[in-house]
Amino acid sequence: MIHYLLSTDESHAARVGFVVSKAVGNAVVRNRVKRRLRNIVYARLAELDDGEMIVIRALPAAAGAEFGQLEASVDRLLQKARP
Repeated sequence: MIHYLLSTDESHAARVGFVVSKAVGNAVVRNRVKRRLRNIVYARLAELDDGEMIVIRALPAAAGAEFGQLEASVDRLLQKARP
C-alpha cells in the first residue's frame, strides 16, 4: 500500500518512509522487508520529483513475497499513485 503526497514546497528532495507493523512478522522478518523495500526504492529515487512524499506500508503478505514480487508491486503502486 502506498500513500502519496506532492508537496507545494519543492525545496527538499523526494522523501520516502516505510511502515512495517508487527502484523508482518517478528523483528527479523520486518527488518528484512524494510531492507528489501529500501533497496527497491533506492534504485528509483532518480525518477522521483522534488517535493514528493511517499509512505510505503507493508502488508502481512510482504513477509512471504519474493524480491521480484515486491519490486513489481512497488512499481505498479508508484505508477498508480503518481499523477
